[in-house]
Amino acid sequence: MDTEVIIVLSILVVTAILLIVDKLRIDVVAILCMLALAWTRILEPLEALSGFSSNAVITIIAVMILGRGVARTGVMAGFARLALKYAGNSQRRIVAVVSTGVGLLSGFIQNIGAAVLFLPAILDIARRRKMPVSSLIMPIGFAIILSGTLTMIGSGPMMLVNDFLIGSSLEPYRLFAVTPVGLALLVSCLAFFFFLGRFVLPRYKPVDDLDLFQTRLVEAWDLSSNIRHYSINAGSPIVGKNLEETGIWDRHSLHILAIARDKSLEYAPWRETRFEAGQTIALLGNEGNIREFASAYNLVPAAKPRSLESLDDTSTAGFAEAVVPPRSGMAGQTIRRFGLRRRYGVEPVVLYHKGEKVRGDFSDVAVTAGDIFIVHGLWDRIADLKKGNDFVVVTPVEANEKDTSKAWIALLCFALSVGLALTGFSIPISFMSGAIVMVLTGVLRIDEAYHAIDWKVVFFLAGLIPLGVAMQKSGTAEYLSEHLMSQVQGSHTFVILLAISGITALFSVFMSNVGAAVILLPTVISIADTVGMDPRPLALLVAVSTANSFILPTHQVNALLKTPGGYKNKDYLKAGSGLTVLFLLVVVTIFYFFYV
Repeated sequence: MDTEVIIVLSILVVTAILLIVDKLRIDVVAILCMLALAWTRILEPLEALSGFSSNAVITIIAVMILGRGVARTGVMAGFARLALKYAGNSQRRIVAVVSTGVGLLSGFIQNIGAAVLFLPAILDIARRRKMPVSSLIMPIGFAIILSGTLTMIGSGPMMLVNDFLIGSSLEPYRLFAVTPVGLALLVSCLAFFFFLGRFVLPRYKPVDDLDLFQTRLVEAWDLSSNIRHYSINAGSPIVGKNLEETGIWDRHSLHILAIARDKSLEYAPWRETRFEAGQTIALLGNEGNIREFASAYNLVPAAKPRSLESLDDTSTAGFAEAVVPPRSGMAGQTIRRFGLRRRYGVEPVVLYHKGEKVRGDFSDVAVTAGDIFIVHGLWDRIADLKKGNDFVVVTPVEANEKDTSKAWIALLCFALSVGLALTGFSIPISFMSGAIVMVLTGVLRIDEAYHAIDWKVVFFLAGLIPLGVAMQKSGTAEYLSEHLMSQVQGSHTFVILLAISGITALFSVFMSNVGAAVILLPTVISIADTVGMDPRPLALLVAVSTANSFILPTHQVNALLKTPGGYKNKDYLKAGSGLTVLFLLVVVTIFYFFYV
């Protein structure tokens, strides 16, 4: 065995162990791997750093920017509502419904594009159903990867295999020739997580989870987070009264967060706002007080209007602490004179004044520097409160601004990226073009685009890509493939197919799936000639098997989804191992009976 091959294999084994043990961050492991290849002179310095200019890294940077733009417009909220309509509250049904929808689309566009398009919807679904996002993202991500095998244009290797067959004077496959395999794999993935998901999937809450933070704030200030909705009939005695005249603050200790009617919506209504028949109001407070207030004014319980759904979603609204600084325009004034609700559109719930909590109606309390307000409102309104000089907002929650007016522009930018890629343009150039158009059209500011990039993922991919380069340059990949395949020559056809699929999966864990296909396609053609088999099915088997990349987050889709899901490497190993075995059995069985 050549010295360079031994060195590369040693680096490969150590890298795999470090990733599996998960004691170091994945980007640190990848950087160490990259530097080891340079220190041992397996690669020249520029080759060791080549991952930073690779197609995979540029593509994932671009799709992160595209994803932030799509999320910012709220364009996928409709898909989330539709999915929940059919899936209900069951996590297993939600995974099945979303995976099917996303998977079918992924058969016709690059799977990384499908992942970035639907990630905002998956996060929205998790928030709406109060589910750990980690229990949703991984199975849906795996389904996206597998769905790249639904058509001959679903992934890079699927398109590459036809080019290779034509170059070898063999007949290429038609667009849907691989569809039975892809459908079987997608169904197998859905069944795997439907029956075993609760055993293999983690249920992490993100460290900065908004629900958790709001819970702590509610407990610290003894707040009520109970929100109920009531409609006002024509005969209600509240009609014509303003907020102050109802005694809602002083007599009932309640707060009205919003008033909705038809298409009009008013958050934190002003004290002089008068009630009208046909309105729906959102009441915050103790359940008993709410019922008493509703009984006094003949209010009727109402279904939650869609326009008021944001009040119950911690990603769009919640409580915040705001301190009055010494030079504030609020200092020395009362809420009545200052017009807090009119200026900022937030509802003051509690005032901490001179060491005491003041509840109810504190409209005429003279506020002093150092006083603390607990307010409830939309995060974008609280962001406005933070930008001004009247308050110092100490709640570490950023506004989740949605600009729905740019939704169609965001979709067109995404469609532009996919369209360019499908017509033959370079994938990274296509997606980066869509990303920059988002900036130029105002969907995102350039600083928001930079902020959208998860640099941990970028360095992880950029650090591991040189390992694939080293495996090719040193002959390690060729040595492994030929040595391993020589062990099964003369074996039963099923064993040969299993070996080809398994070796391809192994290579795809540490190399790009396209790189694995490039190395293995000539090898399987040679094997086919030796054992007297048709080379076309073996070449297609290699292309399909590159999708079997689940045990580590090295696939672009897994790398993209790792941070939003809060996953550790062991989570991929736990869930991906079983799916890897199932993948091998399904693919090899289908090829054995129907393709070879």
